[in-house]
This record gives sequence, C-alpha cells and structure tokens, in this order.
Amino acid sequence: MTMMLPNKIHTAFFAMILSLCSVSGLANNDTQKNSNEAQLFSAVLDKVREEYVEVPSDTQLAESSIEELLDNLDPHSTYLDKDDYEALQGKTSGDPGGLGIDINMDQGAVEVVATLDGSPARKAGIQTGDKITSIDYQSTTDMSLDEVIQTLRGAQGSEIVLSVVRDPSQHLEFNLQREEPAKSSVRSLILDEGIGYIRISTFQAETSQEFISAINKLQDEEPLEGLVLDLRNNPGGLMPVSVEVADSLIDQGLLLYTEGRKPNANQQYYATYGDLINGAPIVVLINGGSASASEIVAGALQDQERATIIGTQSFGKGSVQSVIPLGDGRGIKLTTAHYLTPSGRFIHGQGIEPDIIIEQIEQQPGSNDNQITRAVQLLKKS
Repeated sequence: MTMMLPNKIHTAFFAMILSLCSVSGLANNDTQKNSNEAQLFSAVLDKVREEYVEVPSDTQLAESSIEELLDNLDPHSTYLDKDDYEALQGKTSGDPGGLGIDINMDQGAVEVVATLDGSPARKAGIQTGDKITSIDYQSTTDMSLDEVIQTLRGAQGSEIVLSVVRDPSQHLEFNLQREEPAKSSVRSLILDEGIGYIRISTFQAETSQEFISAINKLQDEEPLEGLVLDLRNNPGGLMPVSVEVADSLIDQGLLLYTEGRKPNANQQYYATYGDLINGAPIVVLINGGSASASEIVAGALQDQERATIIGTQSFGKGSVQSVIPLGDGRGIKLTTAHYLTPSGRFIHGQGIEPDIIIEQIEQQPGSNDNQITRAVQLLKKS
C-alpha cells in the first residue's frame, strides 16, 4: 500500500494513536501489535482523505475521530468543541434545561434516571427507567449523551415533545413546557412527635446550607429524636456538597474515596467533628432514581452505621469526570475515577443495597406514603 506523506493533522493522528497504544512494560509482541494497529489507522485515514466522495476537512476528521474514540469508552466521556467547552465552563448547578429530568446512556438508549420534585417531567408522568426515543421527533438513536442533553435544553417557556418507551408495549408521547428550575432543593417538616423529615431533591451549590438550616428549623420546633432523610428520585449533583451533607450527620471517619489510575484521582474525604442531631437515629429512603451524590450520602451513612437505609436499590452512578482543556478553546470530559463507599464498595454499576427492602406502593392522593410510614415506625422503636 502506498502511503501519502503525512500532513500536520495526519501526523498528529498518528502520534495520538501511537501514544494511546504504547504502554510501558508491554511485551515485544504486544508492542508490535499496537504499532500495527496504529499503522492501520493511518492507512484508513489516508484512504478517506484520498477517495471519500467529498473532501473532508482536517477539523472534521480530527473531531469525528476523537468523538468516536471517547464515545466508545463510556457514556460520560466526550469531546467538547469550542461551543460545548464554553457552555460547560459557564454551567451552573441545578437543572439548566428546565425539564427537571436526569438521564443516562444505557447500551445506546437514553434512560431516565430520575425526575425532580414539581418539575414538568414529574408532573407529566415521566418515570425512572423510561427510554427517550426521540426529542421533538428527532431520533436519539445516534446521539451521544451530551448531544441529548444539549437537545433537551431550551429557553424557559418553550415547548418540547418527548417520545418514550416504558416497556415493549408502552410507547408514550409527552408535551412539556420548560420552566425555571426550583430555587430550593430542600424541604422539611415534622412527621410525628420528635421525628423530622427532610427531602433533598438534588445536590446544588446551596444544598448543604439549606440542609443545615432545615435541621436547625426543625430543632427549634422541638428536639429531634429521629430523622427521615428522603433521597428518592434524587439524581445527584455536586459531589463536594453531598460530602458536606453526610459530614453534618457523622462525627468522624471516612465518608468517601475516589480511585483512579493517576495519583491525583485517588482522594479520601473524612468527617469533621460534629453531628447536627446529636446521634439521633436516621432512616434514609432511596430507590432506583437515587443516583450519584445521593448514593454517596446513603453509602456513607450506611457504612458508618449512622443510618438504616430502606426502599429499593439505587441507580449505581458513581464515576468521576474530569474536564481536560486541549487548547484553542476545546477540551474533553474524561472518566478518571470511581466513587467508593467507606467500606470499599463500588457505587458505579452496583448502587446501594437497602438494609430493608420495601417497594413503594402507588398512593392515592392524600394517602400516607408506605415507606415514610415504615421509617417512622423504625425510628419510634430506636
């Protein structure tokens, strides 16, 4: 095969593939095999540039190659062009799309992880586990996770149509109107004498302070003898905030650690002295819509024997993404570590198993929540 003289972008591709294929300590035959794969990539690139029906630009070739490389690693690693990188740098916590929906990519399908309290998605009836097949009648089949997220976003008040598959026999269509995200992620009340209830819908920048304020407000009404912490359908959010929430209920010990290949990816997070409810018993509610930061809190409280976890197994979303600039206003978002609970359990792909498994019963309006009822019973016995 006749090889073209590599141009600047061709040389960069070749160097990139060689660096990806080169690992110190490989046996000679592995090194040769990786070198052959790099040459194969270079040869295919030559043919595309020489013979493709239209002349592709170097930028198009570079970006599409990088996108495919990262997309095939996992759903959360992705290439960021200038617009994506700028948008990510300016992104704030919460729900910028105004739909109140958190999604994940599962074997190429766009899966709903959770919907937020009072959001358009929750009110419309979208459920955890639903598969979004199209957005405004545009198929999601060939979209990356970030492309889906960008497509879901829009101006407040604008409308969007989601097509959903709930099971093989249920194909549903939802017409939603984007709304301003709720400003507070925490609400609280007294359930019974001495027993407080705090609901955290997502972990935003202000959540830990809102949580502390909620506890203080409950304590002002009457000393807490027990707490129900509701993390059901909480899709997560900011990891440091979840650590702060767990820390406020635990006096000492490990709360979380991350594990990756690079030394700076291995971090440990410990509790500081002080328990806002002075050792009063806690019950945490979780379900399949509890993910990421909410799993960090549940896992820390469970491993430190600070709370009883009831409900159903959580989602299992526990990987760390680092945003790495590439220069020229572009970058990549790359999975660089995994979250582990204090006892060393992987959250990602496994989730948190409740101490007591209780399926939630569909409630009639105004009726009691069976899981909250059980939580109160447990706390009264403590």
